[in-house]
Amino acid sequence: MKTKKKTTKKKAVVKKVVKKKIIKKKAVKKPAPKKIVKKEKKIGKVTHYFDRIKVVAIKLSDVISVGDTVRIVGGEDTDFKQKISSMQFKHEKLKKAKKGQEVGIKVKDRAREGYKVFKV
Repeated sequence: MKTKKKTTKKKAVVKKVVKKKIIKKKAVKKPAPKKIVKKEKKIGKVTHYFDRIKVVAIKLSDVISVGDTVRIVGGEDTDFKQKISSMQFKHEKLKKAKKGQEVGIKVKDRAREGYKVFKV
């Protein structure tokens, strides 16, 4: 009879262990960090490119000044940014150009007629 009691006690202990629930915590996903998007504003369109002196003529639809960064986009391969180092209107140097003016800007890469110009 002693052996029967021992086996029943062992079964009871095993049942208690099985009845305990193991709670697993779910992994909480952290939100992705927000990307800082610089807004670009269209400021004009390239009307002509002078290849020997690497200057573009731009018809402005907004105000621009020396020191601003512009992005010229067009065609399949042309997409570049650069800071405006010099700007001219009717062979006179400008520091600031108004909407409606057609200015010449020295550029580092080729641009063609119709390419879009954005202020970064």
